[in-house]
Amino acid sequence: MKSYLSVYSAATYEKVIERSRFIANCVHAESEEEARAFVEKIRAEHPLATHNCFAFVADDAGNLLRFSDDGEPQGTAGMPILEVLRGKKLMQTAVVVTRYFGGIKLGAGGLVRAYSSAAAEALAGADIREYRLCRELRAEVGYDAYDALRKFLDRAPCFVRDTEYTGSVAVKIAVAEEEKGAFSASLIDNMAGKVLLQEGGTFLFPFPQQK
Repeated sequence: MKSYLSVYSAATYEKVIERSRFIANCVHAESEEEARAFVEKIRAEHPLATHNCFAFVADDAGNLLRFSDDGEPQGTAGMPILEVLRGKKLMQTAVVVTRYFGGIKLGAGGLVRAYSSAAAEALAGADIREYRLCRELRAEVGYDAYDALRKFLDRAPCFVRDTEYTGSVAVKIAVAEEEKGAFSASLIDNMAGKVLLQEGGTFLFPFPQQK
């Protein structure tokens, strides 16, 4: 598994161009079925719309691509939306741009600009994250050492996934696979050995992009 960028949570953007209303929606979609279900959801939300054009990349390698002009002139909607996804190097992402025709024709060039800009604005406002291969680590400490562990984790390159409070405190942590060794060594050193550290499985975790 390799890392890739994707929309983490749904986002919407709306603009009016020459009286036509364009509404762009984007979402994380991990399969073609998920992406098509999202398209149908948007269609159902806008039954009176003139067009619901879309594009999606439904895998993590950029091979499963689909797009539709949904009645607009060929090449003026679906492909421009797809090119925005490609330009941003986004995987497992679906975008639908809904149009309510306002009575003024935009021409082929105007449609391309309208659909691509609406898609780009929706994605610009979305929470884009890097899905990276991670290792789950379980750090167990006594209650007297928990405050020190929490302070370490607050400033370390990791994400706390869960905390269990029983006879001791066990924290499940997501750490990038390539940083696992350095993180573990630093944690054990910081805790002066007063931590039981166990390795779990690997998985893809959505890391927020650094601003």
